[in-house]
Amino acid sequence: MKNQKVAVVGTGYVGLVTGTCLADLGVKVTCVDVDKEKIERLKKGIIPIFEDDLEEIVKKNVKNKNLFFTTDTKKAVKENEIIFIAVGTPSLPDGSVNLDYVKAVAEEIGQSIDQYKVIINKSTVPIGTGDLVSRIIKKYYNGFFDVVSNPEFLREGTAVWDFMNPDRIVLGLDSKKAEKIMLSLYQDFDCPKLVTDIKTAEMIKYASNAYLATSISFINSIANICEQIGADVTEVAEGMRLDKRIGRYAFLNAGVGYGGSCFPKDVKGLIQIAHENNVRFSILEAVESTNEAQKQSVISKIQRLLGEDLNKKKIALLGVAFKAHTDDMREAPSLTIIKQLQDRGAEVSAYDPVAEKQAKEVTSEVKFCSDVYKMLKGKDAIVIPTDWPEFKELDWNKIKSLMKKANVVDGRNILNKDKMEKMGFNYISVGR
Repeated sequence: MKNQKVAVVGTGYVGLVTGTCLADLGVKVTCVDVDKEKIERLKKGIIPIFEDDLEEIVKKNVKNKNLFFTTDTKKAVKENEIIFIAVGTPSLPDGSVNLDYVKAVAEEIGQSIDQYKVIINKSTVPIGTGDLVSRIIKKYYNGFFDVVSNPEFLREGTAVWDFMNPDRIVLGLDSKKAEKIMLSLYQDFDCPKLVTDIKTAEMIKYASNAYLATSISFINSIANICEQIGADVTEVAEGMRLDKRIGRYAFLNAGVGYGGSCFPKDVKGLIQIAHENNVRFSILEAVESTNEAQKQSVISKIQRLLGEDLNKKKIALLGVAFKAHTDDMREAPSLTIIKQLQDRGAEVSAYDPVAEKQAKEVTSEVKFCSDVYKMLKGKDAIVIPTDWPEFKELDWNKIKSLMKKANVVDGRNILNKDKMEKMGFNYISVGR
């Protein structure tokens, strides 16, 4: 592994984590991006995203000269045998995936390549993108190269840990030479390595995320039933996980819905792929609609505590990022909650340990506060859309004394229901 040289095109969540972690394992890595300012900041160890441990590892490997940053794609392609494509693949309005950035990189590779290379699709891309990348490169280069699908399975907030401790490594390829190079690159990882064809590898990524999203919408539907019949969804999930066919790590945490960069985009993408191939994917369509309904369910819980009229009510959000340990606001349930509250005339305040800057870019008329206790003074209700562990450690007795009304809607079930009620809170969670 340590003799291999790698270029990673794209320095978002996937590209930056992939390049940095490979560098930390001793590989010489060059990360490429068209954003000159971003590259200059990365050279100085300034990280554009919040991800546990990432800044420290970037700085260490820049200093050790294992990790380099550049805007020169052509040079990076020429000087490295292994090229990762890790650019963004956002959703288009119809749910299909925008491959413009992938196509642009493939063209640059085709125009720069002068000898054998392994080109790896690391971005989440529709089935058939491997063939597309190959066709584009062949327009400019007649020599031998291989295209590989190597999907990422990183969770935002724990991406460095996930890269270093993978459940599995999936390699979609059709060349023994590429297989040997890729297995050498990942030789230090003690996990199952599945070698398959390119289209199957591409589908594994979509299928995995769609299945996890389905689990979330399923347990949220169960939670809604639990609320009506008086059952506790957390104990229901515990009982389900004891079934070996379901498993103790099953994705069964009820809440206000999923968000982020992966699940919403990949669910939409797979539905669109199904439509394009004349397959009706009714289950996944229901997953998407259930998730949207779950995001909107918070407002009725607030109205149960404060009444139908929320005009001039002062409501504070604890957390705005789509999940804890990240500053990502993409498809965050908090955005739906904020809009619904503002549409009803409520005054919204918010606190998040790391996502304030990003949230300000996608919201308006929200008062962001750096001091939780000051923010909560005189508030009519608290809503918790993000499962930051530190919220459990707050002085809730103090909070009760500060609030105008002791109302809490816990959208992530992070607080102890019995304790909150004993302290005198009007407490509503999800499915409990």
